[in-house]
Amino acid sequence: MSQHEIITRAREYVLENFLYARPGDEFLDTDSLLEHGIIDSLGVLELVMFVETEFGVAISDDEITEANLGTLSSIGRFVQRKRFEHLAA
Repeated sequence: MSQHEIITRAREYVLENFLYARPGDEFLDTDSLLEHGIIDSLGVLELVMFVETEFGVAISDDEITEANLGTLSSIGRFVQRKRFEHLAA
């Protein structure tokens, strides 16, 4: 799965689960999900569960950071890196 495909699927999830009551809201792949009010702290936990289930990666507590999961772009990079690490192991 390419980084673009990961981002696309993550965007679909965010739209379906966090912005369903705000149709037409748009945001960039580089926009902070927290700063733009798209998700809150509970939403972060839901997003972590989605990423683990959807992309088959395990996320440790210390990996739950803005750098890894704060934007759709960072999610794409993070998942790619985790999947690569898993294959290399």
